[in-house]
Amino acid sequence: MRIHTRLVSSLIFFLSFNYILNCLQAQPEPSTQGFTCTVNQTSNPCQTYAFYRATAPNFLDLGSVGDLFSVSRLMISKPSNISSPSSPLIPDQSLFVPLSCSCNTVNVTTGVNYSYANISYTIKQGDTFYLVSTYNFRNLTTYQAVEVVNPTLIPTLLDIGQNVIFPVFCKCPNQTQLQNQVNYLISYVFQPSDNLSLVASRFGVDTQSIIDVNGNNPQPFNTIFIPVNRLPILSQPIVTPVASGRKERKGLITGLAIGLGVTGVLLILISGVWVCREDKLKREREGDEEKRRLQFYGERKGSKDMETNLLADVSDCLDKYRVFKIDELREATDGFNENFLIQGSVYKGSINGEDYAIKKMNWNAYEELKILQKVNHGNLVKLEGFCIDTEDAGCYLIYEYIENGSLHSWLHGNNNEKLNWKTRLRIAIDVANGLQYIHEHTRPRVVHKDIKSSNILLDSTMRAKIANFGLAKSGCNAITMHIVGTQGYIAPEYLTDGVVSTKMDVFSFGVVLLELISGKEAIDEEGKVLWAKAKAVLDGNVEKKEKRLKALMDDVLSEESGSIIESVMNVMNVAGACLHRDPSKRPSVVDIVYALCKSDDLFFDISEDGLSEPQVTAR
Repeated sequence: MRIHTRLVSSLIFFLSFNYILNCLQAQPEPSTQGFTCTVNQTSNPCQTYAFYRATAPNFLDLGSVGDLFSVSRLMISKPSNISSPSSPLIPDQSLFVPLSCSCNTVNVTTGVNYSYANISYTIKQGDTFYLVSTYNFRNLTTYQAVEVVNPTLIPTLLDIGQNVIFPVFCKCPNQTQLQNQVNYLISYVFQPSDNLSLVASRFGVDTQSIIDVNGNNPQPFNTIFIPVNRLPILSQPIVTPVASGRKERKGLITGLAIGLGVTGVLLILISGVWVCREDKLKREREGDEEKRRLQFYGERKGSKDMETNLLADVSDCLDKYRVFKIDELREATDGFNENFLIQGSVYKGSINGEDYAIKKMNWNAYEELKILQKVNHGNLVKLEGFCIDTEDAGCYLIYEYIENGSLHSWLHGNNNEKLNWKTRLRIAIDVANGLQYIHEHTRPRVVHKDIKSSNILLDSTMRAKIANFGLAKSGCNAITMHIVGTQGYIAPEYLTDGVVSTKMDVFSFGVVLLELISGKEAIDEEGKVLWAKAKAVLDGNVEKKEKRLKALMDDVLSEESGSIIESVMNVMNVAGACLHRDPSKRPSVVDIVYALCKSDDLFFDISEDGLSEPQVTAR
């Protein structure tokens, strides 16, 4: 009998040892600092999603969750199959939150790169890296990763209102995965109640596909990545244990580890059998539940739902701007008659005797409104209000009307009048002041991303205002795979690597300065870019520079007095600095404003209001 007992004990020990060995042989869990990556990976950067659970009390509406991840409500409600973005959420309700994922260099010395989405978070009272990572972001990042990405910040000395980058873990599919129709690697936080087969069933994928990406031993509260061809339809909210339970579980695990013996091993084996049985029953219940839900799932209910969605997305702006009626805009533009068209999709309309520029949009205006509601400067075109047309699901932004049109039309159009140097230099200073405001006085900083002469408007006194924030981004030092902009103005690092920073606006502004000096288009009929000529002009001694500069200058400026040469050369030097291929060597807009004002001192007669009256030259 004693021999038989020993044999049974040995068998149990052998099985348990194999079980533990298999766990140890699984793919090692990721570093708490994040997931390493290769910068030149073909699919990097990418658009992906995080699986997020709504949590009480602060994140039970899409507005709060959207603000946390710097996205709009509609950007969450659509992939999450939520028909009413303004409705409250149920605790632990499942959401798909879009992420812009990229491979980021966090240590230039060691060359270590981590894959994550840059999320800017404003510190509030009582916040710590740990609390925000664990509770706000639901373990989609770690406090260790936050410390790595923000090396200059001291976690114990955070100021209220301070901006901190929280790196939400994500991954982009590699080339092999893309060839296998994997379009997204969804970031998912593995729960204590989860197992791989249950997670696979929830996302409609094979268990092995998850193992191939993450290994077969994911730990609770670690982020794993679910390879999918398309986003699955989310099932009913999944209830998970609360944070306090997490501490109890951690203590229990520690106690079990200390007291591990034959009894503990037996419990593990018995629990494994029980979990398998429960998982099978749970999958069957969820499968039936999914079938029933799909039977009732249908298309959205027409224009009324669309109106609700759009209004929910701009609800934060309702108290800041006038909400125009679509009938007012139609009457003001004679039904958007092309005779009222200014350029592109912008119409001139008069409402109650006041002229407006009405911008027609075929997409949601939330992102542009989000930028515009936090900027207010004399060198930025002012937004007066907006309108939502439920019939065609369109949005309209209504701006102040700027009388003298775009700088592009003055420099390159068929105007009989041309701008003299005094007016051109003042326009340059106005634009630089507008850029200085959005780069230095907004938090997070705003990058315009489309600075060009056609987006610079001139008022009745020929003062310049920056327009069109349709491509603007709040927050910088990010990477995007969606390259937008205008040929001839796009910074090299943005075009090749998708790097978004204030220095890309500086580069575009350098091109505008060249336009002001030369009167030439940013890109000619042969496709050659104007900025390529800057280096040639600035090479050589002073005499050669002046000779080349005079050859480049607009004919109108050449006819002016020779006294402008020194001022023009100063501006040319500023343009050359702005157009440096290395963005780190380009000047800040603060330096640009100073340098242009120095050119101003060389030439302008300073009047009481700072500048003399504008002048144009008749042709």
